[in-house]
Amino acid sequence: MRLSLAELPSALGRDLKRWYLVAGDEPLLINEAADAIRAAARAAGFTEREVFFVEKGFDWDALRTALMSPSLFAERRIIELRLPSGKPDKGAPLLAEVASHAPPDVLGLVISGKLDRKASEAAWVRSIEREGCFVPVWPVERAALPAWLMQRARALKLKLEPRAAELIVERVEGNLLAAQQELEKLALLSADGTIPVERALSSVADSARYDVFQLAEAAGEGDLARALRVLLGLKSEGIEPTLILWALVRELRGLAQARGGGAGLPWNLASRPSARALARAAQLPVAALIAQAARTDRIVKGIERGDAWSALTGLTAALAGALQGAGESGRVAV
Repeated sequence: MRLSLAELPSALGRDLKRWYLVAGDEPLLINEAADAIRAAARAAGFTEREVFFVEKGFDWDALRTALMSPSLFAERRIIELRLPSGKPDKGAPLLAEVASHAPPDVLGLVISGKLDRKASEAAWVRSIEREGCFVPVWPVERAALPAWLMQRARALKLKLEPRAAELIVERVEGNLLAAQQELEKLALLSADGTIPVERALSSVADSARYDVFQLAEAAGEGDLARALRVLLGLKSEGIEPTLILWALVRELRGLAQARGGGAGLPWNLASRPSARALARAAQLPVAALIAQAARTDRIVKGIERGDAWSALTGLTAALAGALQGAGESGRVAV
C-alpha cells in the first residue's frame, strides 16, 4: 500500500508490515518516519538491527545473505537499507525478489532519496508496495510552513506568535531540520512558553536552504523581497549564474506562454507557473523581459561587458515587477 506521512502513525498502530520504503529529500521528515517504523518494530519484538549503506561497489550478495539467513540468536531483525540516490541499479531485482520471500523474522526498511514518477513505478518499488508500505515524503509548501511551525510549536508547549512563525520561515526557508532545531532552542530559552517576534528575531539563525526554482517562483509571483533574498542566498552558496539565469528564463517562458505571446520560444523548456504567478501574467512586459534576459545571457557568458550578478539582480527585480507600479505589475506589497 501507499501511505502519506500523516497516515503512517495510525497504520503502524493497526498492524506491522514486512517491508517499508520511505523516500524523499526532507531529512527531518524522513528521519521521523523511519523512527516511527523502528519504534513500532521494536515494540513488536524486532530487537536486532543491521544497517547497509548503498555506495559505489556495494556488495548486494551481502545484503541477500543478511536477508535470507536466520538470526544467530533467534531474534527478530530489522534490515535497514540506505539508498541515497534512489537507484539500486543492479540490486533492483534482488529487492523485488526479497520483498516477497524474506524470512518471517525480518522486517525490511528502505530509506531512499527522492523517487520521481518513473522511479516510483519500478518493479522493486511495486514489490515493496505490494508486500508492505511505500511512504513518499513531500516537502512542506512554503505557504504552509507557518502553520506547520505553529503546530510543531504546540507539540513543544510553545505559543508561537504568527509573525514570529513568518520570521522563522524567512530565516530557515526550505530547511525543515533547521526550523525544528530553532523551535527546540526557543523552547529552552523561553520561561513562559511564549515566543514573540522580538525573541524569535534575536534567537533564530539564518539557516535557509535555497534553490533556483524558489527564486523563479518568487520572481514569477511578484514577491520582490523574497526573490532578492533567495538570489543573495544562491550567490552566497556559490550557485553558478548560468543555472540561475536558466531558471528565470524558464519561468519567463511559462508566463509568456500563459498570456499567449512569445512566438518561437521553446515551450518544452518552459515552467508551469503557479496560480499566483499566472494571475499577474497579463501585466508583464514580456517582450522587454525577454530582451533583458537575452542581454543578461550575453553578460553571463562574457560576450557583453557587465557584471553577471548585477544583471541577474536586475532581471530578477524586473520579473518580480520592480519597474512597475504594484497595481500594474502584480508585485506583492511588503
